[in-house]
Amino acid sequence: MEDQIGAPGSGISRRDFVKASGLGGTVALAGCTAPGEVPTEESVDTSTTPAESDSDLPTTSPPEIVNVDEQGGEVTLSSVPAKHEAHPGDSMGGPVELPKVWAFKADDGEPSVPGPILRTTEGEDMEVTFDNTDGMRPHTVHFHAVQKQWEDDGVPTTTGIRINPGEKHTYTIPANVTGTHLYHCHYQTHRHIDMGMYGIFRVDPKGYEPADKEYFMTLKEWDSRLNRQMAGMDASYDPRNRRPDTFTVNGKSAPRTLHPEDGSPIIVEQGDTVRIHMCNNGYMDHPMHIHNHRFQVTHKDGGKIPEAARHDQDITSIPPAGRHTIEFEADADPGIYLAHCHKVSHAMNGTAYPGGMITGVVYKEAMDTDIFKQLMDYAGYDA
Repeated sequence: MEDQIGAPGSGISRRDFVKASGLGGTVALAGCTAPGEVPTEESVDTSTTPAESDSDLPTTSPPEIVNVDEQGGEVTLSSVPAKHEAHPGDSMGGPVELPKVWAFKADDGEPSVPGPILRTTEGEDMEVTFDNTDGMRPHTVHFHAVQKQWEDDGVPTTTGIRINPGEKHTYTIPANVTGTHLYHCHYQTHRHIDMGMYGIFRVDPKGYEPADKEYFMTLKEWDSRLNRQMAGMDASYDPRNRRPDTFTVNGKSAPRTLHPEDGSPIIVEQGDTVRIHMCNNGYMDHPMHIHNHRFQVTHKDGGKIPEAARHDQDITSIPPAGRHTIEFEADADPGIYLAHCHKVSHAMNGTAYPGGMITGVVYKEAMDTDIFKQLMDYAGYDA
């Protein structure tokens, strides 16, 4: 995973990236601040403790793919207070930061927003332990789609089970519904998801045949007042009057989304079959459009769409908690093409356009160009 360039999935290696682009070097780091201030609302009880307000927080990493089968069907999740840099640097309306999130991490991995992608195979049970030993508030973990025992549903109101600070709890999650699904905290859901407690889990069918390039893409809009309030800053959040001001793909806002290591460019080579698992972990619809390519939606919410019902399209609207898997051929003139939410206000950083919920289809053949190098400069890649 560490050697892969592009969105989580089957991108090219860092060595191939350097060879194709002529770029080297490391990630350029820059200080960040939140988007522009918005008027405060009547306060909601999301009080912090002095320990939570400590500014010495770890910075989130990009989400990793955890092959749970290779770990004997077991994985341990925990939640870590962290700082989330959606777009470091000052290009395109940046910097954009969520000064506090509650990031999932798997086992001894790094905390990330979105959380780690948990991948398993049809017929395999996952034993998912949520370790709240060092936590500061109750949590649960709810997995969409798969059929499980009542007590493993992860909803405290209907199961009577919540994981309090100092406790651990193990869920048995059967891999009995194939496809791309979601998981998230279901305690105080309206706040805990907006604090970053969400992720993807994937159940591959038996005999699964991956595409030439296959990627995971998580969409999310944020009202940064909540994150700033939880960081002890002068902000007041009202969940009944939510006003998103930050829009991300795999946790990043454009142009950081195009960063080869920290972001999620959809890297392809001409002739590739490309499969993208798009997931909406936000609370708003996001109509996703890809320039210069026609795709088919092959699965929705894990359900396979019969071939007779598919059609070529260039935009698909993904509802809250929805998952659309799309496929297309990389048959365009090799170049760099936008993939973005077509609610244009979602493709902004504050008042700056473009930004926000934008990434791109990047042909490997187009990496050794001046425009690609300029985009890498916007994204903060230090060549």
